[in-house]
Amino acid sequence: MAGTLFRSMFTNTLSLYKCNSTNVRSLHTATVSYAARKGTRAKARAKKVKVEVTKVGFIPHNQRGKDKISKATINKHLDDTFKPLAKDDVYPLKYYSWIVYTAEDAVKAHQQTHHPSMYNVPDAYVIARVEMNMQAAKKNRFMDSFSRLSLLPHPFPREEERTILAFCKGSELIKEAMDAGATTAGGTDLIKKIQDGQIKIGDYEYVVAHPNILTELVPIRGLMKRRFPNVRSGTLEPNLKDLVKKFSGGVQYRVLKDEHQENFGFVEVPIGRLNMEPEQVAENIKAFLKDLQSARPKRDGLFITRCLILSPPSPEKLKIDPFVYVDKTLSKEVREDSDDEGDVVAATA
Repeated sequence: MAGTLFRSMFTNTLSLYKCNSTNVRSLHTATVSYAARKGTRAKARAKKVKVEVTKVGFIPHNQRGKDKISKATINKHLDDTFKPLAKDDVYPLKYYSWIVYTAEDAVKAHQQTHHPSMYNVPDAYVIARVEMNMQAAKKNRFMDSFSRLSLLPHPFPREEERTILAFCKGSELIKEAMDAGATTAGGTDLIKKIQDGQIKIGDYEYVVAHPNILTELVPIRGLMKRRFPNVRSGTLEPNLKDLVKKFSGGVQYRVLKDEHQENFGFVEVPIGRLNMEPEQVAENIKAFLKDLQSARPKRDGLFITRCLILSPPSPEKLKIDPFVYVDKTLSKEVREDSDDEGDVVAATA
């Protein structure tokens, strides 16, 4: 009896297992289940990939990202007018405003430091460093770096030789150009020599011309390219004598815009030597600042913000007031005549 009961129970259990085994196998061999298992395995393999982490030393919480913030917030337009004036002869400069000298006094001060008993460079260059606000006439627009050529009233020896090629008709004009400092001057004969290859335009730094020979320069325009004389660049004028003097004795300078602060620009240019009279150097500074002021955009506010007088090898910087020679702001008539152009057109040398 017990054996019969056991056999019947075993038979029923076996039949039930056979019925469910087909369903279980269908679940595990389905395509959806296989794809799910494959994705799971891929995620598991991705977790095993090692990620290299660069270790950084401990940085206090109040100093994290401080370098980035300081670089972005530094303003190079220095204004120390809020600082008090020094009452003693010796004082820490960072706590007091800079002393403002006249141009003559600044040159005299550098002459004392360059005496043979000190630096022993009595003929050192006098360099003017001028800082500017490069904001253009339109808002959110800024001037680009530009070059100019300024003729100073008192020339001084420089460690450079300039070569000038002058085109003009007439023996009198040719003689005036040569006397003014032109390296080579001529008319149609000079043009033929250039066409034959006897003279190369690339050997000359500057190319100027008189309007009476402009039409005859057309055949060699391809050789000149951008150096072709024109009024906009200031290389074509009826007064050829003064034009040659400007390029032979003038001071060429380039105003540079700061890479990180778009509204800040500066220029450093020699404007004389210490063995000159201080009054002559002051007149050169006046002519230079007026030429630089002529390139300002037509907007309100300052263009020239600060002017310093340097004389290497001395590290001393003496501040002068540039607004003795130029106006701080534009007149109302000039502002009303301004057009919609955003940037100033500077004459390139």
